[in-house]
Amino acid sequence: MLAGVLAGLSGLATSYATAGVLTIREAPVVAVAEQVIKLTPGAAAERAISILGHYDKPALVTGILVLLLACFAAAGLLARGGWWRPMLVWIALAGLGLASVVTQRNAGLVDALPVLVGLVTWITVHSALTDALFREQRRPELASRERRVFLMVAGAVSVASVGIAVAGRFVGAGRRHVEVSRRLLRIPGVTRRQAPAATSLGLRGTAPWQTPNEDFYRIDTTIALPTIEPEEWSLRIHGLVDRELTLTYSDLVARRMTESWITLNCVSNEVGGGLIGNARWSGIRIADLLADLGVSADADCVLQTSHDGWFCATPLETLTDDRDAMLAVAMNGRPLPIEHGFPVRTIVPGLYGYVSATKWVVDYEVTTFDQAVGYWTTKGWSAEGPVKIASRIDVPRSGDDVSAGAVSFGGVAWRQHTGIAAVEVQVDGNEWERAELGEVPSVDTWVQWAVTLDLTEGDHEVRVRAIGKDGETQTSVVASPDPDGSTGLHTIEVSAS
Repeated sequence: MLAGVLAGLSGLATSYATAGVLTIREAPVVAVAEQVIKLTPGAAAERAISILGHYDKPALVTGILVLLLACFAAAGLLARGGWWRPMLVWIALAGLGLASVVTQRNAGLVDALPVLVGLVTWITVHSALTDALFREQRRPELASRERRVFLMVAGAVSVASVGIAVAGRFVGAGRRHVEVSRRLLRIPGVTRRQAPAATSLGLRGTAPWQTPNEDFYRIDTTIALPTIEPEEWSLRIHGLVDRELTLTYSDLVARRMTESWITLNCVSNEVGGGLIGNARWSGIRIADLLADLGVSADADCVLQTSHDGWFCATPLETLTDDRDAMLAVAMNGRPLPIEHGFPVRTIVPGLYGYVSATKWVVDYEVTTFDQAVGYWTTKGWSAEGPVKIASRIDVPRSGDDVSAGAVSFGGVAWRQHTGIAAVEVQVDGNEWERAELGEVPSVDTWVQWAVTLDLTEGDHEVRVRAIGKDGETQTSVVASPDPDGSTGLHTIEVSAS
């Protein structure tokens, strides 16, 4: 068993190192994990996100590694029945890894090399380790010496495996320098501005109107983040257009820059949840790009594809109307963080991210909904994802103890590209009370709200609802995020004394 586990780990180390040296994003374990994500039903994926949150991907990778360790141990035990038996395990695992790697977007022959290196390592190291054990069985009088040989070889393999993995990590990182390139990048037309003072009502505990980059939520399907140098990036726009266009990064940033405050939120956000954030985005309007290409009257969507193979279908109307749908290159006055799509991503106000917010975007195909489906649409989510009106109580928190009398409540409300006209708060089923609203620069952002209410001693139930500028009042009907966003009123319980 020890021989099998050590051989298996050494194979993982060499495959990981090979992927690092060749700057291949999809190392075999990563490729398998991403294949699992692709094949997971939508309901199961939603359940995992709701339970594990940002730990869903680490948990998946950990689970795969545990299963691999069990397979490695099994391969070691099978060696007792003949040298060829462990080969079945090694070849099966390599086949699974190879299938996962080659099905990644834009995979080539070089992407298979880490798998082949790992397979050769498995077979070679396992043979070397088990040879000493077999000699011990054949020559009992040499058992002590052969056992020492085994332990020496095992120790050397362990040290070498760690060294190879670490070396591969450093060599790969040294060749890429993407983060350094991002930090040094200066983009013409990108400005740094603080949130307008009137957007904040100053109630401590309420989410800041401008979300810092490091606090902005992140939801995607990738295990290993795509790391793309700006000079290596390009976007191809094709399909139902009079002429195709391929944009380089320098071509893109040379165009007229637009900057807008825009709130993004995830369709997986539960009522009162935190998968939402507001930032100042800088980029080039998609409507201007498409207007120059002659879009066919038959087209009704754009199929977006990410560098990591993720894809979504976005309604063409939302990309070409008066909203600032853009190819964003900066977030809060700085080049996009790698985890948020550097060097270029798509931002579309008024749509949930699963049908619009493509990170690391590299391809736009102008097409029709009957010819294109999105990643999450294949898992049962709706084809179009307009943001639903929603609101949230940030302060006090549910379960808090407060002083009886005047109690300040506050939070945020949103309905991007429509706007919020009013927010109302209700205590114990009594009359709805209007809250004060912060000022916002456009209808594409969330709004802070605050209200002070008198609470008597005892336990109280408090809930909030928003009213849109189109007159729609947030529904109290409870619905889960699947298939097109959650509904219901955020409700908290507090105890006044």
